[in-house]
Amino acid sequence: MSELPPLNSETIWDILNDKIDDLTANRLVWHSLGYRYEETTQIWNTDGVEPLWREEYPEPPDFIASRPATVKLTRSIPKENKQLLKEKLGFSGYKVGELVPRLTRRATMANWLLSYLESQP
Repeated sequence: MSELPPLNSETIWDILNDKIDDLTANRLVWHSLGYRYEETTQIWNTDGVEPLWREEYPEPPDFIASRPATVKLTRSIPKENKQLLKEKLGFSGYKVGELVPRLTRRATMANWLLSYLESQP
């Protein structure tokens, strides 16, 4: 797998603005959740994944295509971090005509990644 972009505000904006493809956005979340792809065996190593994720998703889910996975991602954001996109980045959301599942799921992924960043020492 190719190298991931750095996990920072610019990358999160690129996810929100649809400048990063869906696979790369997914890979950023997968990596942050602890999934690691083993090139030699061509299987996913889940040793670093929390048990609740690992049990339900032994392979990382496509957060763009899977509503249940995105709901689980949303629920895993601590309450105090639910508004980070607005508070930290000033993101006001998408316009009514832009409210399609793909973009709203990307916003969920971006918010989760921002929450993840906030939790890092």
